[in-house]
Amino acid sequence: MSAQKKVLVTGASRGIGKAILKTFANEEHYLVGTATSAEGLKTIEEILTSSNSSGEGIVLDLNDDASLDEFFTVLKDKDIYPDILVNNAGFTRDNIFLRMKDDEWSDVLNVHLNAQFKIIKNLIKPMLKNKYGRIINLSSAAAAIGNKGQANYVAAKSGVEAMSRTLAREFGQKNITINCVAPGFIETDMTDSLDEEYKRGIASQIPLQRFGKADEVAELIKFLTSSEADYITGQTIHINGGLFM
Repeated sequence: MSAQKKVLVTGASRGIGKAILKTFANEEHYLVGTATSAEGLKTIEEILTSSNSSGEGIVLDLNDDASLDEFFTVLKDKDIYPDILVNNAGFTRDNIFLRMKDDEWSDVLNVHLNAQFKIIKNLIKPMLKNKYGRIINLSSAAAAIGNKGQANYVAAKSGVEAMSRTLAREFGQKNITINCVAPGFIETDMTDSLDEEYKRGIASQIPLQRFGKADEVAELIKFLTSSEADYITGQTIHINGGLFM
């Protein structure tokens, strides 16, 4: 992967997204990270400053069509057309199926699936023109094994994987690769809030006997955007310590 690529990472101010941005910050790229709040933008700016990287943070709420439209306008006005796109941002609204509200279902599918469709559709045209693009969509081990209380999340992530395979077929001839990375249990601020006994129980079911690290996921994503991975497309690559095989 040559220098000075433009890299866009959604949800880049915390968890796995933050680790991804930091990993790319060690390379010579122009980095764009998104966050939903001013506090998140501050975190992104701190990462860029501390790593002496060029780039910026932009506000984006994937569950808000107006925010998406404004985001696309900002990218166009600043002539920012990413060569590498990492669709990482997301959230959960868990509930058992019989109690799941319509908005809990629709909001999760909107953020994880519909918004990714809109982002890719808006940003893939310059990739087609340049005959180069690397797109990584974050999925989850839950899409493969299911998870109680997450019918919405699992449905959305399964849709992302299916969409990614289809797009890989459509755009492969233009040197655009599209893959999914499906993490299992990863150490983030979200998992930090889990009960310790519960976490030990989960870890005991993982062959490697531990949660993964956000940096490990980030390094896998960076590899999939490198020249060494030019012949990998349409794949969902699991990183879960053996929880799902």
